[in-house]
Amino acid sequence: MEELVRYIVSNLVDNQEAFEVKSQVEDGINVINIYADKEEIGKIIGKQGRIAKAIRSIVKAACGKDARKVSVEIIER
Repeated sequence: MEELVRYIVSNLVDNQEAFEVKSQVEDGINVINIYADKEEIGKIIGKQGRIAKAIRSIVKAACGKDARKVSVEIIER
Protein backbone atom coordinates (compact mmCIF):
# COMPACT_ATOMS: atom_id res chain seq x y z
CA MET A 1 0.00 0.00 0.00
CA GLU A 2 2.86 2.35 0.78
CA GLU A 3 4.11 2.11 -2.82
CA LEU A 4 0.63 2.86 -4.18
CA VAL A 5 0.32 5.99 -2.03
CA ARG A 6 3.86 7.07 -2.98
CA TYR A 7 2.99 6.71 -6.68
CA ILE A 8 -0.23 8.72 -6.37
CA VAL A 9 1.35 11.53 -4.34
CA SER A 10 4.42 11.75 -6.59
CA ASN A 11 2.13 12.53 -9.52
CA LEU A 12 0.34 15.27 -7.56
CA VAL A 13 3.28 17.31 -6.26
CA ASP A 14 5.73 19.50 -8.20
CA ASN A 15 8.80 18.78 -6.08
CA GLN A 16 9.51 15.05 -5.65
CA GLU A 17 11.71 15.71 -2.58
CA ALA A 18 8.93 17.65 -0.83
CA PHE A 19 7.16 14.58 0.53
CA GLU A 20 7.85 11.27 2.25
CA VAL A 21 5.63 8.24 2.78
CA LYS A 22 6.08 5.93 5.77
CA SER A 23 3.89 3.18 7.13
CA GLN A 24 3.60 1.67 10.59
CA VAL A 25 1.25 -0.62 12.45
CA GLU A 26 -0.69 0.78 15.41
CA ASP A 27 -3.23 -1.37 17.27
CA GLY A 28 -3.62 -3.72 14.31
CA ILE A 29 -4.22 -0.87 11.86
CA ASN A 30 -1.70 -0.17 9.10
CA VAL A 31 -1.18 3.62 9.23
CA ILE A 32 0.31 5.25 6.14
CA ASN A 33 1.71 8.69 6.92
CA ILE A 34 2.34 11.23 4.17
CA TYR A 35 4.81 13.87 5.37
CA ALA A 36 4.79 16.87 3.03
CA ASP A 37 6.12 20.40 2.93
CA LYS A 38 3.67 23.22 3.53
CA GLU A 39 3.60 24.37 -0.11
CA GLU A 40 2.80 20.85 -1.38
CA ILE A 41 0.23 19.82 1.21
CA GLY A 42 -2.60 21.70 -0.49
CA LYS A 43 -2.07 19.72 -3.68
CA ILE A 44 -2.32 16.45 -1.74
CA ILE A 45 -5.44 17.44 0.20
CA GLY A 46 -7.22 19.22 -2.67
CA LYS A 47 -10.24 21.50 -2.52
CA GLN A 48 -12.47 20.56 0.40
CA GLY A 49 -10.33 17.43 0.93
CA ARG A 50 -11.51 15.72 -2.25
CA ILE A 51 -8.11 14.40 -3.32
CA ALA A 52 -7.36 13.14 0.21
CA LYS A 53 -10.73 11.34 0.24
CA ALA A 54 -9.96 9.84 -3.17
CA ILE A 55 -6.55 8.58 -1.97
CA ARG A 56 -8.20 6.97 1.05
CA SER A 57 -10.87 5.38 -1.16
CA ILE A 58 -8.27 3.95 -3.55
CA VAL A 59 -6.25 2.49 -0.68
CA LYS A 60 -9.38 0.99 0.87
CA ALA A 61 -10.36 -0.55 -2.48
CA ALA A 62 -6.84 -1.91 -3.00
CA CYS A 63 -7.06 -3.71 0.34
CA GLY A 64 -10.07 -5.55 -1.01
CA LYS A 65 -11.84 -7.93 1.28
CA ASP A 66 -8.74 -8.55 3.37
CA ALA A 67 -9.08 -8.21 7.10
CA ARG A 68 -6.43 -5.48 7.05
CA LYS A 69 -7.48 -2.01 8.10
CA VAL A 70 -5.58 0.90 6.59
CA SER A 71 -5.55 4.57 7.56
CA VAL A 72 -3.95 7.36 5.51
CA GLU A 73 -2.77 10.46 7.40
CA ILE A 74 -1.38 13.66 5.86
CA ILE A 75 1.08 15.48 8.09
CA GLU A 76 2.86 18.80 7.49
CA ARG A 77 6.57 18.79 8.19
